[in-house]
Amino acid sequence: MANAADLTGIREARATIRYLDEGEFVTRRYVSQGAEINTGDYRDYPVLVRDGMPIRDRFALDSHGFMIARCPTKVRNFNDNAEVDAVYEREVADAVKTLTGASFVAVQGWMRRTTADLSALAGQKVAGYQHKGGLQPQAGEAHIDYNPRTGHAAGARLYAAHRPDGAGFSRHCCCSLWRTWSPPPQDWPLAVMDGRTIAGDELASNTLFVVDEFPTGDALTAPVPGEDDMIAATILRYRPGHAWWYFSNMTRDDVLLFKFYDSDHSVTWRCPHTAFHDASFANAQIRSSIETRCVAFWE
Repeated sequence: MANAADLTGIREARATIRYLDEGEFVTRRYVSQGAEINTGDYRDYPVLVRDGMPIRDRFALDSHGFMIARCPTKVRNFNDNAEVDAVYEREVADAVKTLTGASFVAVQGWMRRTTADLSALAGQKVAGYQHKGGLQPQAGEAHIDYNPRTGHAAGARLYAAHRPDGAGFSRHCCCSLWRTWSPPPQDWPLAVMDGRTIAGDELASNTLFVVDEFPTGDALTAPVPGEDDMIAATILRYRPGHAWWYFSNMTRDDVLLFKFYDSDHSVTWRCPHTAFHDASFANAQIRSSIETRCVAFWE
């Protein structure tokens, strides 16, 4: 982490970030069209989120768990699913390969997120809802999209699918390339945490349930056979040493690349993140963004 001298003159946005509360809970994340809910108890903590934009070149993926880069896109309309499928996934694979130095990159899919009102969308039941290629609200709590078991399994699964005759890989990194195309400043930008400031005792798994409609009452936390083997994220409890950053006034040519899981644990191998309300700028704009999950492989 940067020392005190490195931080002189750096802007700080006062914010609140939602963390899992202390205690034991059944922790699950239910997602459906236009809405997402967590079980367990959460609490908002006041934090300072430093603005890394003036020193953007000092952040490195293997040191901090995240980096910002300039990656112009040929996509004209990010709300056009066909155009995103045809153009953007290839751009993401090429960008992540260049930024990481990996042998190849397998793209898993994309999701748009917005701070606009999605209540009408969230009220619609969709049979067979698939949690990709749609529109969801901004992230609401400090999290990492994969826990270690899920990240390890994703490497084996994606390599087998994309390189069935491959010689094998020595390292893989599950990550997200995040871009906002709404005009700056955004009202709810993405905050990323320096992965080196994870204490290690604040982590919990959060099982993912993709549903057509949300369960209610006791059904939210009722036992589910095989839950320990299901896809799960990592959520965090608050620790005062957590160091949060964001990059103000991002444009559509800026991208954030951050890690969910890196099989090389000799480097910073994961990056907590969340959206936060940035009140440090007047006249902030509704944020529209796209995130694309992928796995980088070193053969």
